[in-house]
Amino acid sequence: MSKSSSLGEYVKKRNGLPLGASGSLQAMLRRSLGAESFPQFWQHWNPIWSYYLSRYVMRPLVKFLPRWLAILMTFAVSGALHDLAVTLFKWKPIFFFTPWFTFMGLVVVLSSAFDINYKRRGITARIFINISLIVLTFYITHLLSSGQLSLSSI
Repeated sequence: MSKSSSLGEYVKKRNGLPLGASGSLQAMLRRSLGAESFPQFWQHWNPIWSYYLSRYVMRPLVKFLPRWLAILMTFAVSGALHDLAVTLFKWKPIFFFTPWFTFMGLVVVLSSAFDINYKRRGITARIFINISLIVLTFYITHLLSSGQLSLSSI
């Protein structure tokens, strides 16, 4: 994203439709779930949220951290903000989204580092793979948070 990109320009680039246009949700789901890699999934998922994460978290972090670490930290910040929202809603401390999003960030970093993609797969397979990666990281986080799994056993 260039420094001069507005939210509307960013959303149109990610979704292919202007901000608030009819069919925006469907376009986001089609582009993200049908993405050819997990990093690409995140380029299309929730472009409004990612606009602000990019502008206020990723861009400042990448100035003094390696890109892979800035990506990981951006996912962690996003998770922490989700934890905070749920904590305020439930009025009890929640610490689930931070590790979950950090695991997803790790999958993004590793997928990029090893150039893992599934562009030769059909749309159904890409959707399955992207959803499976989200579910797998959720499940690992659940097992860790419930004490059924420890990091030393992974």
